[in-house]
Amino acid sequence: MAPTKHPAQGAGRFVARVNNPLKEKTMRSNKLMAVAVITTLVLAACGSDDASTSDATADTEPPTTEAAAGDACSNTIEDGVLTIATGNPAFFPWVIDDAPESGQGFEAAVALAVGEQMGYSGDSVTWVRTDFDAAIQPGAKDFDFNLQQFSITDERKETVDFSAPYYTANQAIVALNGSSAEGAASIADLKDVKFGAQAGTTSFAFITDVIQPTQDVFAYDDNVGAKAALEANQIDAAVFDLPTALYVSGVEIDGSSVVGQFPAAAGGTTDEFGLLLEKDSPLTPCVNAALQALSESGELAAITNEWLSEFTGAPVISE
Repeated sequence: MAPTKHPAQGAGRFVARVNNPLKEKTMRSNKLMAVAVITTLVLAACGSDDASTSDATADTEPPTTEAAAGDACSNTIEDGVLTIATGNPAFFPWVIDDAPESGQGFEAAVALAVGEQMGYSGDSVTWVRTDFDAAIQPGAKDFDFNLQQFSITDERKETVDFSAPYYTANQAIVALNGSSAEGAASIADLKDVKFGAQAGTTSFAFITDVIQPTQDVFAYDDNVGAKAALEANQIDAAVFDLPTALYVSGVEIDGSSVVGQFPAAAGGTTDEFGLLLEKDSPLTPCVNAALQALSESGELAAITNEWLSEFTGAPVISE
């Protein structure tokens, strides 16, 4: 019996404001400090021609740090507020208890850290919810940036902007114990397996383009649908990014296991996750500068270690 497709969750809207524990004066001071850091990185990234710079600065005073930062980071959809989007719902380990405003979970923590680098924290941060497929469609957005494990692809970059990667994940297979996928050690061992995955994702493309099974691949509107089909034994195996796969097998579906992961060195394709923005967003350079600052300071690595360090080990499947 073919698996029933689960309807996509509606692009519901959820707004929550993060309580600010700091006094207004301290918050302003922190914001100006963050603004200065971002401005320095943005200006360094943009660069300029020496000749044209010397001509331009002969008669014109350079903009102040705060004014330049305003150009880089103040173009939010709501004046003075950074609107961040995530999935509906959002799952562990990306967001804990579906409450991104808490800053608990890898993507929730990354989002708030990026916002703080941009000069936004406390009551100046608002969260909304979006459907995965709707977010990657062309057109105006109701958020400044969105993160829900969006893989950076050339096709998607035609309609939206992406930041630099904030995480790289391998693809991995989850199967029920005793299924035809159990014990697979190579892609050849997976040719007769009945697979499913969320439509429009790199996981789905990995099945069709890399594994190339002999049976039809079942597409679902979201990971919830793929997990339900696997649990109901309607498919033999499903493909997710590695952290999600380990959580699905360890917590959500009894009697399942991670058959293996596919590092690039073993013939797999890695997912690079990026913050998604509206096409040609003026905030993209600012977001990239914020990520660069987090990377150089070691804060991004610390966040990754805190929330994802346990999601690394799994058997490797070869070509």
